[in-house]
Amino acid sequence: MTTALLVIDMQEGMAARTRAGRPRANPQAEEHVAALLALFRARGLPVVHVHHDDPDPAAPFRKGTPDGAPMECALPAPGEAVFWKQGSSAFAGTGLDAHLRRAGISRIVLVGAVAAFCVTSTCRSASDLGFQVILPGDALIGFDIPAHDGSGRIDADTVLRVTLALLGADFAQVVATGAVAGLV
Repeated sequence: MTTALLVIDMQEGMAARTRAGRPRANPQAEEHVAALLALFRARGLPVVHVHHDDPDPAAPFRKGTPDGAPMECALPAPGEAVFWKQGSSAFAGTGLDAHLRRAGISRIVLVGAVAAFCVTSTCRSASDLGFQVILPGDALIGFDIPAHDGSGRIDADTVLRVTLALLGADFAQVVATGAVAGLV
């Protein structure tokens, strides 16, 4: 079974949110993503990057803008596939599914940002498309979110915990970064 590392939205806009003081889970996520990139590269396993290119010209996550650039910890290496998405799922309108299938990839290790949004959409889509998904929960960036009823904000750690519980219940095998080496 061929496994690829799929790195979602590790862009400077995420780092900017963190530097601005936005409450966040997994302060070591960048280190874990870098470690997984090193593992996959050392083993000669495929790495695929997906970046967000918001169709709104005023949005910060745009191809060719400072916030749209990849974070230092997740720079694509020569020869690694890079896809740009405009929606939440990395599979929607990008050609990612066809790329993975052509490469014979049937399992993905999914890391990146933001856990409750694009990572969740991508994880569910991957599962629906028949890919096995390994989700290192400590290699995901998660932020706080406003409560649906306007009663304040839900803290980042709770959002991440619930996200991982939902995805682990039916869509992915949730593990720690350190466990990935024994699975691929």
